[in-house]
Amino acid sequence: MDANNPSSVSSESLTSRGTDGDATILVSGPSRRREYTAVALLFFVNLLNYIDRYTIAGVLSDIEKYYDLSKSEAGLLQTMFIVGYMLLAPLFGYLGDRYSRKLLMCVGILFWSLTTLLGSFIPPHLFSLLLVIRAAVGVGEASYSTIAPTIISDLFTDAMRSRMLGLFYFAIPVGSGLGYMLGSSIAKGTGEWQWALRVTPGFGVLSVLLIILFLRDPPRGGAEGGAHVASTTWLMDIRCLLVNKSFVGDTLGFTCVAFVAGALSFWAPQFIMYALRLKQNDHTIDQTSISFTFGVITCFAGIAGVGLGSFSSGKLRTATSVKADPLICGFGMLVCAPLLYFSIMASRYYPDLTWALIFFAELFLCLNWAIVADIVLYVVIPPRRSSAEAFQILASHALGDAASPYIVGAVSDAIKARYPAEGDSDWNNWNSLQDALYITTFIAVLGALCFVVTSWYIDIDKKEVEKTIKETAALASPANPWDSDFAVRSNDLNS
Repeated sequence: MDANNPSSVSSESLTSRGTDGDATILVSGPSRRREYTAVALLFFVNLLNYIDRYTIAGVLSDIEKYYDLSKSEAGLLQTMFIVGYMLLAPLFGYLGDRYSRKLLMCVGILFWSLTTLLGSFIPPHLFSLLLVIRAAVGVGEASYSTIAPTIISDLFTDAMRSRMLGLFYFAIPVGSGLGYMLGSSIAKGTGEWQWALRVTPGFGVLSVLLIILFLRDPPRGGAEGGAHVASTTWLMDIRCLLVNKSFVGDTLGFTCVAFVAGALSFWAPQFIMYALRLKQNDHTIDQTSISFTFGVITCFAGIAGVGLGSFSSGKLRTATSVKADPLICGFGMLVCAPLLYFSIMASRYYPDLTWALIFFAELFLCLNWAIVADIVLYVVIPPRRSSAEAFQILASHALGDAASPYIVGAVSDAIKARYPAEGDSDWNNWNSLQDALYITTFIAVLGALCFVVTSWYIDIDKKEVEKTIKETAALASPANPWDSDFAVRSNDLNS
């Protein structure tokens, strides 16, 4: 298409700029369908991502028996996955800001699918090899998680971007819940927990084929007129991110979210299993049905939480201020803390109340998923966003859900060791896990404080990004008066 020919504009995707400086996307049917197709594909892969991530937790009791593991050793399964995930995230962030995001995602998804499948064939005497393979699975998932949100940010702006990110992050609770349900159900149906790891790899290969056929990599910053913002060196990217107060505060707050979510998702089903055994005096209760119930609760609580968070963000933030975004996140964490505390305390005596409290705790915990990602995208310039996503992943997982399953497991083992006469009894397991899980309530309050601090700086940092984009766009504007009003994006979408 000729960008200097006004007559060709009507059939293509345009970005116009109003008097308020906001970008309004005017798209034709084919271009709009491409953008929605891209979001649908990214949602599908994100769904597989979280199904795979939480399948292990759904069959944790079976894995503990198969490999004869302690609580801290079992916690290493999640920790090693997150270690691989977070250590490679900065590399994929760097590559995602400079090279083909489509190619990087395809390679990463294929690698993650292969390693997930290999993990189902590890014999009982090679648990250390399973840990290495789980770390490799994390490496594959890092390639996708650092890149996908930035593609959405380059297709949409403002309220539409927030809505699309909200849709994308619906995959977290739905995928997590399905991971528990499918993992436990497949293990029960086949009689072998290994089959729970053999489902997602096939869908991973399918998703790669769909990405190759239907996904087009848009120009970085193209939707908001920031395609001309130049990339900087990797060290400059790091320095700028570290002095970006909103990014740092948002990342610290999300680290607390990851800590709580990681500990709860990994240990809660087993903790409730021990509580029900004590309540009903039935030591034959296994984790299968509990994991299924926990998965259903996680799924619906997450859907409600992500939806409510995105809706609240759209209603409460204004054209001149986005302070509402971090404050919504902080509110969710603050309400989550007492709900978690009372759910842990009531578990042995009031199981129905415990399930209800967990539902609402997860709902408020999930208020922030889409908002946190949106904050990163509007307080960081376009050619630095993949790196920003990567370093947020590194920090939040290193101190969050990579650490929390192991920390809770280790604290539980230490408490259990104080009662040697009880041995590996249900009471000792329940009591030690109860005390260890109380840690999550304090971390939730700390996360709320981090988000409140973020609200002090977020408007300033967002305006700095908008100023940079406008200045570089003005310098790069062609002399043609038509092109000063309209920036054609469709030719970039086809690249």
